[in-house]
Amino acid sequence: MIAYKQYIINKLYLGTLAIVSFLLFACQKKEEDPEVFNRKQLFTEDWKFYKNDTLNSLTEVLNSEDWRPIDVPHDWSIHQEFDKNSAAGIGGGALSGGVGYYKKSFNLPLEDSTRLYKIQFDGVYQNSEVWINGSYLGKRPNGYIGFEYDLTPYLHYGSQDNTIVVKADNSDQPNSRWYSGSGIYRNVWLKKLNKIHIPNWGTFITTPSISKEKALVNITAKIKNEFLEDKEIEVQITIFQDDQEIVKSETSALNITTNSEIGFNKELTIYKPKLWSIDSPWLYKAQIDIIQNKNLIDRFETRFGIRDFKFDLEKGFKLNGESLKIRGVCMHHDLGPLGAAINTRAIERQLEILKEMGVNGIRTAHNPPAPELLDLCDQMGFIVMDEAFDIWRTAKTKHDYSQYWDKWHEQDIADLIKRDRNHPSVFLWSIGNEIQEQWSEKGEKIGVELSNIVKSLDSTRPVTAGMNPPVHVSDKEVTIQFEETADKPNSLAGSGALDVIGYNYAHQTWEKHQLNFPNTPFIATETTSGLQTRGYYEFPSDTTKIWPVRWDKLFTGGNPDHTISAFDQVRAPWGSLHETSWKIIKKNDFLSGFFIWTGFDYIGEPTPYEWPSRSSYFGIVDLAGFPKDVYYMYKSEWTDDDVLHLLPHWNWEQGQTVDVWAYYNNADEVELFLNGESRGTRSKKDDELHVMWRFPFESGTLKAISRKNGQIVKETEIRTASKPAKLELFPDRKKIRADGLDLSFITVTITDAEGTIAPRANNQIDFEIEGPGEIVGVSSGDPTNHESFKGKSHRALNGKCLVIVQSTRQAGEIKISANSAGLESNSAVLISH
Repeated sequence: MIAYKQYIINKLYLGTLAIVSFLLFACQKKEEDPEVFNRKQLFTEDWKFYKNDTLNSLTEVLNSEDWRPIDVPHDWSIHQEFDKNSAAGIGGGALSGGVGYYKKSFNLPLEDSTRLYKIQFDGVYQNSEVWINGSYLGKRPNGYIGFEYDLTPYLHYGSQDNTIVVKADNSDQPNSRWYSGSGIYRNVWLKKLNKIHIPNWGTFITTPSISKEKALVNITAKIKNEFLEDKEIEVQITIFQDDQEIVKSETSALNITTNSEIGFNKELTIYKPKLWSIDSPWLYKAQIDIIQNKNLIDRFETRFGIRDFKFDLEKGFKLNGESLKIRGVCMHHDLGPLGAAINTRAIERQLEILKEMGVNGIRTAHNPPAPELLDLCDQMGFIVMDEAFDIWRTAKTKHDYSQYWDKWHEQDIADLIKRDRNHPSVFLWSIGNEIQEQWSEKGEKIGVELSNIVKSLDSTRPVTAGMNPPVHVSDKEVTIQFEETADKPNSLAGSGALDVIGYNYAHQTWEKHQLNFPNTPFIATETTSGLQTRGYYEFPSDTTKIWPVRWDKLFTGGNPDHTISAFDQVRAPWGSLHETSWKIIKKNDFLSGFFIWTGFDYIGEPTPYEWPSRSSYFGIVDLAGFPKDVYYMYKSEWTDDDVLHLLPHWNWEQGQTVDVWAYYNNADEVELFLNGESRGTRSKKDDELHVMWRFPFESGTLKAISRKNGQIVKETEIRTASKPAKLELFPDRKKIRADGLDLSFITVTITDAEGTIAPRANNQIDFEIEGPGEIVGVSSGDPTNHESFKGKSHRALNGKCLVIVQSTRQAGEIKISANSAGLESNSAVLISH
């Protein structure tokens, strides 16, 4: 937990430092163009939205009276009803897409007519088209990558309005194997620039030489001149640590010709550098100032970190010279009940929950992530595998990215690399996930092409791909996706395009990696695919269930209510139980680490079930953000915190044979008591990761005590709950910012009169809100619940429910109340400031 604690300390420190810096700046009254510091502003408020799948004329669209006010980011699909017959399919979350339009009007002052204006979209899903004042700017099919347009030639200044219109077309479905969301679901930025400026993604910072004494920092920047004449400029680079200047370069004079772009390079030395790591994610800032006639005309800031890493054939992954096992999870981009619409606090909460578990790695499955995710990974200390594609030229779903591949793949992957290459958290580029071409000659050809593009833009990071599996094996336990080509080697893995061999599943082959790939390091890019419903249990717990029986066969088994036992006992046929994969990774130094499928449940792909399930069971944490029991197995293995977690709950039929598991660490043994009577002491043997007891159920109190050398380390209890009696509310944060963006995630529990959680209570809970806030999401983590995530009422799952409150731009007290028939109501108060 050192990394997370350091992150919190840094947040508090930087907040104080920012106030001090602002006061110092105000006192100095430095003569600089204030517009330089406003070159990029959020452009997300006061949009209007109109959904219509039938109108083709932009004039008809703009003349409609059905536009409604919204702010972006916005995902219109998450507001739809779950529909068994949705064109998106169950894999797409049973939430429909369609066609949506956005527009925003704005004014610009006359004095800005000499400026350049550009608009940047971080992501629009999908097939976006953009107009400004009726002039067409362009189209971008890929829904996951950012893009920019120049507005300058088409703008009005003074009192005349400018109107920007965006069309997002997500009507051709299915186009994704999971829930994608629809619309302008990431942030939008308006840039006001001098005609001499550093363009979008125009810097690249590397650290080619690092020691404890000093680090060499290489800064490359592009500078663009859009004047109609040559210009003389000066460029100055300053490096800051914690917003305090530590290195300033000498000023360099440059001549830049008319309507051209030049490259600028500078090497600076930082003495006694603070290295970026998962425990201490220190960040630096490079500030590039462009000066003309002694006036500052542009300032471009880039965050970066100083760290050294390698994937070693014998010792696995090394960070700053020390071996480090990558303990990663795969994450899709949706934010559960918030849908795909990006929110920084929601991402931060997910990362906090994962960090508490001991996770140190994130795979952005299977597409470029939101920039905010990488910013947070930089700040919090996560190792990121940044993934470009789920599809190449060969389709996986009828209307997917394959249809745009030939025209767009080069620009899409280049933009990803240029956008993300300054993030210290990014350690691996993935050029594809389970690509269909991996088993044909096309896999080698396209893999080499993509790898060359990546390395032409960033030679400091290795390239990998998630392959299933990378090498042919005759083991019947290993799932081969394409049986007709199973006798052929994987052409992508053998192409030489990959610096690290990525294994999706096939854990039976991992320990043979050095034999199969003696010259290329290992990473398990996707593993496990364990399946659980939070809070549901089946006995006996020491049997393994494989659901579905095969990946390509319809599953007709399971439970009528579409539940899955939360014991680590159910897996997909291509995967493994959680403990199985971790044991292999743990004991082999040359296995650099793995990324588990998945950290959180996500909307869509409800393996092994079909409708009425509509979201996944794979997550270690459910869709509402409530950990499942296996979370504590990983926490006991991956953190130094004392862990003693008992499962299952203690509400069963009298005399029923029940299994009790305990995940624990920092102890030699665990003794279990039922109503004060010892049920025996257990210790983990060999590579065991839990201990178990089996005996007839008797209501009362189950208590566990862990000991080391006879001394008590930790105690924990679970009790039999009586009849559900009341609701309790627990906000994750009681104070939020009055910025219209900040969130409080409020856990609502159903308890008996004594406060013990009722572990089988699925009561309907109604929510009311008073004050300057709004309810923006509700969820219980139930994959079969068809109530809207955007409603004000939701059915709990096994004693828990979540309600998400967002601030407005008004400060004040927010009261959120929860009511349920037959239960004592309750409320929580938040302060928005």
